[in-house]
This record gives sequence, structure tokens and C-alpha cells, in this order.
Amino acid sequence: MNEWNGFQGDRWKKRIDVEDFIISNYHEYKEDEKFLTKVSKKTSKVWSRCQKLFDKESITKVLDIELSTVAGIDHFDAGYIDKKNEVIFGLQTDEPLKRIVNPFSGIDTVKEQLNSYGYPINRDMEDKFLEFRKGYRDAIVGTYSKDVLKYRDAKVLCTLPEEYARGKVLGDYRRLALYGADYLIRRKKRDLEKLTTPFNFAMMRTREEVQDQIQALEDIKWMASRYKIDISRPASNAKEAFQWVYFGYLATIKQHNGVINSLGRISTFLDIYLERDLANGVLTEETAQELVDQLVIKLRLVRHLRKSDYKEILIGDPTWVTESIGGMRDEEKSFVTKTSYRFLHTLTNLGSSPEPNFTVLWSSKLPENFQKYVSKMSLNTHVIQFVNDDLLRPIYGRDYAITGAASPVKLGHQMVYYGASCNLPKLLLYAINGGKDEVTKQVMVENLEPIPGEKMNYQLVVKNFIKVLQAIIDVYADALTTVHYIQDKYAYESAAMAFLDSITERRMSFGITGLSTATDSLSAIRYGNLKVTRDESGIATSFQIGNDFPRFGNQDERADKIATDIIKIFSRILNTKRLYRNAVGRISLQTAADHVFYGKYTGATPDGREANAPFAPGASPSNGMDNTGAKNSLASVAKIQYKGVCEDGIANNFSISPRALGEDEKDRIPTFIALINEYFQKGGQHLNVNVISKNQLFDAQRNSEKSNKLIVRYAECGINFQSLNRSQQEELLSRTFHDDL
Repeated sequence: MNEWNGFQGDRWKKRIDVEDFIISNYHEYKEDEKFLTKVSKKTSKVWSRCQKLFDKESITKVLDIELSTVAGIDHFDAGYIDKKNEVIFGLQTDEPLKRIVNPFSGIDTVKEQLNSYGYPINRDMEDKFLEFRKGYRDAIVGTYSKDVLKYRDAKVLCTLPEEYARGKVLGDYRRLALYGADYLIRRKKRDLEKLTTPFNFAMMRTREEVQDQIQALEDIKWMASRYKIDISRPASNAKEAFQWVYFGYLATIKQHNGVINSLGRISTFLDIYLERDLANGVLTEETAQELVDQLVIKLRLVRHLRKSDYKEILIGDPTWVTESIGGMRDEEKSFVTKTSYRFLHTLTNLGSSPEPNFTVLWSSKLPENFQKYVSKMSLNTHVIQFVNDDLLRPIYGRDYAITGAASPVKLGHQMVYYGASCNLPKLLLYAINGGKDEVTKQVMVENLEPIPGEKMNYQLVVKNFIKVLQAIIDVYADALTTVHYIQDKYAYESAAMAFLDSITERRMSFGITGLSTATDSLSAIRYGNLKVTRDESGIATSFQIGNDFPRFGNQDERADKIATDIIKIFSRILNTKRLYRNAVGRISLQTAADHVFYGKYTGATPDGREANAPFAPGASPSNGMDNTGAKNSLASVAKIQYKGVCEDGIANNFSISPRALGEDEKDRIPTFIALINEYFQKGGQHLNVNVISKNQLFDAQRNSEKSNKLIVRYAECGINFQSLNRSQQEELLSRTFHDDL
């Protein structure tokens, strides 16, 4: 096949095996960044046009909404930013930053979304969908059990994907470039021929889904043809490889408004095409960087139509266009290439931006020059997150990627059922209050005696807490079964799934919010000589702390063991549940900013946190309580078991002042590298790091016009600081900004 001229290896030619193609053809790069080039003239013109559109959007909040055409792979005409200067084509609609109406969630949801921005609904669309189509939000809520509704309304279970697609379904878009759409269609048809026994409901559903995937691939071909591009065959050069990969991704974000829109792990794959073209004189370094820059511009334009209250949970309206970079092939050789540098270099050529969500698969064995470059870019931009490749590679293999914040999947072989989160501190208060909600006074857990007396018995609290966890995990599993059954039925992601194996391994994430608050609260009950104040109905309303007590985040084993025990208990109960489509259930210690949302609906907790105050994000120690140094804070989080327990992610949102790392960049880079290496060697899985001083953030609050481009890592994503409202900024400022190691 001419498109594969010069490529080595045989196995990947006989079956779909992108990993084997990469192993057979990529070239590791160990040198520094001196080869990188400035932005090209074409890219400058395209980017200038985008910046003007961003300025308009910042004023109107939404630049435009397409009211007459609904979401779909091939529902829009070709769209351009500046056609003459674009080298990568394709937009979600026919114009940049125009958002799509997705009525499949339900017409009422669409009305609320449009109302948020002063747009009317298209009456023809409303009539058609009311008559012929049930929205998946209505279907989900109508199918929930009364217990699910009860816990959902009490803000025990939240951010369930009811009004938007579930996300975390990450297609291996590299397949389209390597094999072409026609080959993928033939393989899907061959799979369909084999999917015959046992002929039961599960098999019929799988057969129907594979048919949908075949149709999606046909639709993607038609979508590409609008740009006069034929993707039926494999990509024959680097420009086509970039374009084919992007078209696969673009189809997914045209079809669905998933909260998480991950890209995958494409930089090393695309480097193979770039290196072949560079060697053949087809490209120069400038035109190679131009392809990367313009692809990243497209990723920065990803937009979805959201309700205004959506941003209360998903602050800043992130899209989590996550690209995983780096990682090791084995103990000796990394996957770092020149294109690993080129993607991160877009932060220089185009300026810092929250998207795409660059995630470095970190190992202490990565080339030294690359470690230094990544660290420099992280210190200067605050937009890079890190995951522990040495921890993940033995579990997921060499060819995995991060979907969203910290959730890994085997590319092309696994998917994750997004799982929302449960409010752990509120559940602890249920244990204390005999199953009653501290806000509504409603009985949430039956047959549970309240903890008596002015001073609580720790063992009784733990016993009650385990009973509460058993009750909520039952309901939680029911909620996720409902959500994902309905989403498979009414909002199946055929485009993304077309780039996965027809028989896909499924995982299901069960999120926990407020771990450190629950941990410190149990520690206070055990060690803090607490006194409880109750109202006339017996509900605990406040807690007086008599003694200091150990807190999570200071490498005090008394507190850290409480945290790890909570996780083990939750996991043990979860492992007894049979889940939807035989999914493997795993805990997720991540947050989409529900740590702020949940806190608003939760009463005072025994650790001294006041009612309605935020929790700490993800697996991070309670805000301001990890006060014995950065290394101790990291060491506590690293104790949480990942393998077999928290495999959906242990997100650590961590802040440190620049002076703690050294006087200048020359000193800070090696210290920063050593800090990450030590944390990951102890077992940490994820690090979302801000190297910034509180004074700089205070100044940003006072002088918004000076800091409108300040990016910070917030809830496992990058966000413009000025996109945070005042209470969210205050929550960020209440976190520990470590001044020493």
C-alpha cells in the first residue's frame, strides 16, 4: 500500500494494532528544544482571527448558536476560520465558536440552555422532538428509583450526566489515519458476522451498536467530503495524518456534548509521519510546527451549549481536550519524540490556554532534557498536569491515555462509564445523626440509631458510617446503571465507539468528594475531645474541638490510615456489586468542582469546617490543613491505594510558592523535578500543580485587567483565573500554598 511506504513492521498491517505500528516506527528524541521554530505566517493570521472572536465571545458569553440544525456527525456545511491560511480543516458547525443545539437530552433542557443566553428555541425542532423523541434526561429521571431521586435531591449524589453526554468515551482516532475509514468499516462488518452466539438480549444490543458504528464511519466520510477530502483510504503524509485524526475527533464532538472530550495520545504517532516527510523533503521544521499549531487552534475552539447552572459544578465550562504526552516504552526507552516538544511548544507560539489539557505521562526515566523542558513550561504556564507512568504502565500497557483529569484507558480497547460522585462528609453526618439529613431533617438511611451523648464514641460512629456506605453504594450502583442504560439507548456515542474494539472492556467510575473532610472529621472524633451541640430534633449542628488532632496531609499515620481505611471499605463494598454490562467498578478521587457545590449543601463537620463551606478538591488535604511542608502533603496522598481500588484516578490539586523551589528558574527546575519524582516513587498517581504565590492571586483579584490571561490549575483542569467567581477564587486562595518543602 503506497500510503505505508517506508513504514516498518508487519503485525499492524494484518490487524488493527496502532501500538505495534508506533513501536515499529517511532524514533525517541533525547536532545533539547533548540530545534523548535516560531509561529508561521499562516498560523499567525488564523490565530489572529481566532483571538478577535474570543474577545467578542468574552463579552457576549456565547458568540452564536445554530438554531435550525441539531447535533450530528454530518449535519453542518464545511466551516472555516481563514480558509486561505488554514492547513487543518473542520469546525463543529459552519462557523468558528458557533454552538450546537443537542435536543436529544430533552427539549426542556434545550430551552434552559438557550434561555441562559437569550436565544429562542426553534419551534419546528421543539414540535418534532416533543412528538417523536424522548429526551435522555427525561428518560433517566423517569427511570430512577425513589431512593436515587431522594439521594440526588439531597445532594448526596451529584453531577450525574443527565443533561449532557457522559464523556470519557475516548476513541482511538489514530486508527482512522493509519487504516482509513473503508478498512475500519470492513473490520466492523467482519465483527458483525461473528457476533451471533449466544443470541440473547446482550448480543442483539451489541450487534445493533456495531451497525451504528458502521453508519458513523460512513457519516464521517461524508463529513470529510464537505471539505473535499477523502478519508476512505489511509493517510499518505503528515498533513493527512493530522487531518484524519482530527476528523475522527471532530465527529465525536459534533455528535455529543460530553463533559469530557479527550483527544488521546497522538503526538508520538503523528511524529512518525512528520519524520518521514521531513526526511523526504516534503516538510520543513516550520511547516511541521505549523501543523501542530493549527491542530491545537482547532482544539481551543471546542465549545458546547451548556445551562448557566452547569458552570456551578463544572467551573469555567472546561472541555478536557486531554492529550497525553511522553511515557516510557520500557525501562530503558521513552516515547518522547520531537512532536512531544512541538505540542507543548504551542504554549509559546499561541500563548497559554486551559485547552488542550496537556497531560505528561511522567517517569524519572524520561530523557533529562525533556524533564527540564516540561518543568520549565509547567512553571511558566500552570497548564500541565502529570500522571505516574511507572504506576500506570504495568496495569494498562504501553499504549494508554488519560481521559479527562486522571482516568486512564487502554487506547482502543477500554471505555469508562462516567460516574459522578457522592458526598462523603454528608454521609458521615448521616452516621452521626441516625440516618437523618442535617439540612432537610429527612430520614435518608432507615434503621440507624443516632450517636448518643455530648461526646461521641468513635467505634459507634465508624460502625454507623459503614452501614451508611453500604446503603449509598447500593443506590449509587442503581443510579449509574440507570444513567448508562438510558444513555446507551438514547445517546449512544457511535462516532467515538467506532474507533474502539467491537467488544469493549468497560469500567465504571464511582466518585468520592470530600475525602479529606471526612478523614479529618473522624480523626477529630477519635483524637480531638469533641463536644457536640444538637438542635431540638437531635441533629448535630456544631462541634467544639477540645484538643488538637492529626489531619490528613501531614504524613501523620493516624490520620492517613483513616483516609486509606475509608477507601478500602468503600472499595470492598463496591466489589460485591454486579454492575451494568459487567463493568469493573473503581473509585474516582477527582472533582469537576463539585467540592464547592457539595459544600454549599452540607452542614458543619467535626473537623471544624463550617456549614456550607467548600471541601478540598479530589484527594487533596483539607484547605490550609497540610501545614508541615510540601513533601509531607504529597506523601500522605501517595498512601492512597491505586491498583485495584482507585483506578479511575487519585487527583491531587497541589499549590506551591515559587520561592519554595528556589530563587530563580535555574534553581527551581531541578527541585521541581525532584519533587515530582519523589511523589511518584512513593505511589502518587496524579499531580495538578500550581507554582504561584498567593500574593499574585490576590493581586489578580484586585486588578482583573492585568490578569485576564492568568491560567491556574483548578479542578483537574486549567482555567482562566478571572472565569472563577468570587467564592471560587476564595476557595482556591484558602488552599495551602506551600512555602517550604
